[in-house]
Amino acid sequence: EVQLVESGGGAVQAGGSLRLSCVASGNTAAYNRVGWFRQALGKEREGVAAIYRTGGGPYYADSVKGRFTISRDYAKNTVYLQMNSLTPEDTAIYYCATDMFVGPWTAVSGWRYWGQGTQVTVSS
Repeated sequence: EVQLVESGGGAVQAGGSLRLSCVASGNTAAYNRVGWFRQALGKEREGVAAIYRTGGGPYYADSVKGRFTISRDYAKNTVYLQMNSLTPEDTAIYYCATDMFVGPWTAVSGWRYWGQGTQVTVSS
């Protein structure tokens, strides 16, 4: 069992930046592959970025390439999502997930553990 807690969300103006954090506790041996997803109101949850301890990556959705950066601090069991040049289209609840048991990384159903989410709101 892994527990994930996201933080760092908030309200910013377009062009601004936020850094989200995802801290893992419990069986952190399963904290190998970590993904960030987001879900806007009325839309399906979508993959934003993923990072693996081994085996490739990081991976990004086309919509965030060049603006978002995923990174991790192994000592702190924490994965970050640095978000720059935010636009209103980035407004969503952002979730982190871990223990991907089936790919591709963008498939929501392939991840076992999820955090509770953190709200990001970007105003124009």
